[in-house]
Amino acid sequence: MTSYHRPLGLSVAALIYLADQFVKYVVSVPLALRSRADAGIEILPFFNLRWLENRGVSMGFFHASSDTMRWALVGMTTVIAAFVAVWLWREKARQDVLGLALILGGALGNITDRVRLGYVIDYADLHFGEWRPFLIFNLADAAITVGVLILLARALLLREKTVNTES
Repeated sequence: MTSYHRPLGLSVAALIYLADQFVKYVVSVPLALRSRADAGIEILPFFNLRWLENRGVSMGFFHASSDTMRWALVGMTTVIAAFVAVWLWREKARQDVLGLALILGGALGNITDRVRLGYVIDYADLHFGEWRPFLIFNLADAAITVGVLILLARALLLREKTVNTES
């Protein structure tokens, strides 16, 4: 029952976690983005670095306005990350392991922020003129999103394939 993709999954999760924490350090300390919260830093005409302390989860839902709510979010996201880790450990399909690893690494990065700081550091502001297709996000959020998309695409494509072969 062992999966030879476990080392790949654990390595990708660790890489995402470390990259996320490194970028958050860079925007926090050397770039001092917090002190430029209003103006931010323009990187490209459609991409800025902008400081945001996210005290909720995805898209600002479940805003933690107290320490009790903060630790409840830490607990909830830790349970979800543990579920993802167990799934990754048992998964045999390489592509699913990759998706789960992205989710796990991103989740651990955001959990670390919430434990250390009480909020998640968000900084990536993708925009086209005044139109912003996403809220301000971070590398961990992007990894989680890509991981979920991989799992959904594979589930839909594999389900479609098995339905077609059974007809």
